[in-house]
Amino acid sequence: MKSEIKFSKKDVFIIAELSANHGHKIDVAIKTIKAARKAGADAIKLQTYIADTMTIDCTKHYFTDVLKGSIWEGRSLYDLYREAYTPWEWHEELFRVAKEEGLICFSTPFDKTAVDFLEQFNPPIYKIASFEIQDIPLIEYVASKGRPMIMSTGIAELEDIELAVKTCRDAGNNNITLLKCTSSYPAPIEEANLATIKDLKKRFGVEVGLSDHTLGIVAPVVAVSLGARIIEKHFILDKSIGGPDASFSLDEKEFAEMVTAVRQAEKAVGKVTYELTEKVKVSRKFSRSLFVVKDIKAGEPFTEENVRSIRPGYGLHPKYLKDIIGKIAKENIKKGTPLKFI
Repeated sequence: MKSEIKFSKKDVFIIAELSANHGHKIDVAIKTIKAARKAGADAIKLQTYIADTMTIDCTKHYFTDVLKGSIWEGRSLYDLYREAYTPWEWHEELFRVAKEEGLICFSTPFDKTAVDFLEQFNPPIYKIASFEIQDIPLIEYVASKGRPMIMSTGIAELEDIELAVKTCRDAGNNNITLLKCTSSYPAPIEEANLATIKDLKKRFGVEVGLSDHTLGIVAPVVAVSLGARIIEKHFILDKSIGGPDASFSLDEKEFAEMVTAVRQAEKAVGKVTYELTEKVKVSRKFSRSLFVVKDIKAGEPFTEENVRSIRPGYGLHPKYLKDIIGKIAKENIKKGTPLKFI
């Protein structure tokens, strides 16, 4: 990643994941990139692999049973990845279009050949997918390139994350962002466990974010409130395109709504402060203070019947009520007069 791009910048970094949402039509991929920019994304992310770098063409039960219970049940891994991959010959054009649109473009490599291929584009970031977080040789190779690392933790246990982070650091790469992720497609909202975001940041001392597969936009908004600096969400031009990831992707309208909600959420989070804004200072006049609530003649005592803490806030602070009670009025005081020290 170029030095001027910082994940710790003020604004949350929003990534539109292209994934397989192109129907193997480059014009659809290009239109999707342009739509992502219109929807408010900061970046477009590709995936760089072919079926043969992901698995082997085999129909033994190992390669089909793994998809049971998922939205891809009934297929083999090889068949799935053959449909889902983004042709490598498209990458140059997609990187170019993204740059023209003002989007950061980067990819997830799934093996060393993909890393070597992507290096020609001087990618600003590398992403490690959830299912590759145990591929320590790949992480080591990617980290050695010295580019910022984003790693999803969707299938990772704590020891997996510890090893992945250690591998990056041992390779001399400390620019690490960990994404909380639930590798279920779509992911049930009750399994998001977004509280983990704060723990990841504290435990590993890195930037944190969310790679979200839940339906809707609630999870990204909550994640921002918990300190997420990156939000990644699958993006599709039109769900009628279909494909392996369409069911849990956001279209342009939905993505734009998410961006708006995320931007509002980060404004709401703000900073730790006990100082009052000018608008709130004005509102302090609605606070309670000590007022005379019955006419008092000179020489009469202040009592709980003739002095009360009421709105508005033009009189003495209510904390002085006990000090006032029992004192003698030096002059006539009309009902509705705020008490002041003389």
